[in-house]
Amino acid sequence: MASRAGPPLRRRRALLALAVLSCLQLAASSQVSSTRPLPRATATATVPLEAGGDQEEDGGVARRACTYTVEIKTSCSSPRASPDAVSLAFGDAYRNEVYAARVSPAYGFERCARDTFRVSGPCGYGVCYLYLRRSGGVGWTPEWVRVYEPSSATPSTFYFGDPLPNGVWYGLDRCLRRPEAGAGAAAQASQ
Repeated sequence: MASRAGPPLRRRRALLALAVLSCLQLAASSQVSSTRPLPRATATATVPLEAGGDQEEDGGVARRACTYTVEIKTSCSSPRASPDAVSLAFGDAYRNEVYAARVSPAYGFERCARDTFRVSGPCGYGVCYLYLRRSGGVGWTPEWVRVYEPSSATPSTFYFGDPLPNGVWYGLDRCLRRPEAGAGAAAQASQ
């Protein structure tokens, strides 16, 4: 069952830390005074890696790094062009999470358009959750987001259709939950 309420407590803490870092980065970069955004040559979300061969350090443990293709369809009910910054986090039930601080086209998300990004992160075992975070004053409505994994021919598609709130992680979690260790014994003992 899909849930838009948000990730579990551990993920919330990690996402909160990432959000704080994103805000600090935005605050540092917003010191340049300009009435319009500076043009960027390309989307800033990705660092190309070859799937299957590269290693990524995670707390001293090496994990394989994969490159995912993320396709975002902007709703036709979205504003004509949105320069708002969009962050992306997705992953599997085994805590393999991919985070992109910014997945925004060079000139913003345009109404009814499809944008494709390459995002690198740890290899996963079936993307089952995806969250987006929008920062800006214009607003943006994604219709759907598709994540193509290097090990699967079928993409994971997450449907939205509603305008994203500003500054809040918003998304879907379809991961199957396993009971915590010892939860079954405690439940049987109480009966």
